[in-house]
Amino acid sequence: MRGSFTHLGRLLLASIVCVLGAALLTYAVDPLQLFRPSPRAFYSDDTRVQNAGLIRSRPFDTVFMGTSLAIHFRQSDIDRELGVRSLKLAMTGSNSRQQAFVLEQAIEHGAKRVIWEMDDFIFVDAADIETDPYLSVDLYRRTAKGIASYLFSATMTKESLFTLLRSIPPLQGPLTRAAPYLPVKFALPDIDDIYALPRDFDVARDYNAKKTLAAFAYITAPSRRSFLGEGYGFEAMVRHFEQDAASLIARHPDVSFDIYLPPYSILQFVAMRDASPETLKIVTDLTAVIVQRLTQRPNVRLHDFRAIKAVTHDLNNYGDVIHHSPVVDAMILKWLRSGEYRVDPRNPTASLDELKAQVEAYRLGR
Repeated sequence: MRGSFTHLGRLLLASIVCVLGAALLTYAVDPLQLFRPSPRAFYSDDTRVQNAGLIRSRPFDTVFMGTSLAIHFRQSDIDRELGVRSLKLAMTGSNSRQQAFVLEQAIEHGAKRVIWEMDDFIFVDAADIETDPYLSVDLYRRTAKGIASYLFSATMTKESLFTLLRSIPPLQGPLTRAAPYLPVKFALPDIDDIYALPRDFDVARDYNAKKTLAAFAYITAPSRRSFLGEGYGFEAMVRHFEQDAASLIARHPDVSFDIYLPPYSILQFVAMRDASPETLKIVTDLTAVIVQRLTQRPNVRLHDFRAIKAVTHDLNNYGDVIHHSPVVDAMILKWLRSGEYRVDPRNPTASLDELKAQVEAYRLGR
């Protein structure tokens, strides 16, 4: 009997040593750069996790926030075009609660300028940030719970071990080349490549009128059109705009905000017009609230790119009815620099009125 307890004790001790050893390895390697920057760091496309480390480890004065509509921008392009030192924090499918929380963390760590792609869907009702299952507030805040979840994560232990192996000179080249094809998260050697399209990407293949029209037919089909308004509720969306966006801006009067309404293709609004007019009314009414409120803030420059007919009516600029190509990304940076489409506080709904007129007049095929 004594022998059984001895073996059990040894097993327990060995388990504790293994767990602590794994935690020590994660702390020493720190693949997320949560504790210290690393000149040999690799990066992950899991931006909800990666952003927690970027905010702590990277130098920046400007942050770039948005959804999948802003995810393919490269930091080097933002820096060159706008003359800033940026940190891209865009998160696919993110809502205003998540975006505001991450922006708050970035501002606390030195951001003096925020460039914010703000589309209507981010204000749909969703979980409170403290209970959000997709974003760990404790990891960003580096609470005891957050640090423990990081250090004692089997996934992070695996990433740390792979990073350690990749630092061995004979293995560095082969493992770096193999990383994108292996089950590891931290595979990108350059921060500029986080969720960016390859530099040799065939734009015309993935962004063209054929794809845009196919997406339009899909979302307006009788079996799908009810989803156009899913999650849209005017009162809830206004509430989240006030709580998440307007209040964040008001709390930081010393931070400048360049907010832009992204250039959806005209077919996004035409789909609503034809298949879900109540949703279109919610979107335009919400926009009216947003432009009137934001143009009152002295630290906000609001830009509306949705009525630029030369872009939004050219269906070759899109991969579906909302996602625009990298060619349009480059245009957006130039427009932000020039202020060409900045909303005039004296007539804040002018671009919205123009958009409404375009949507009403548009006929597919003409």
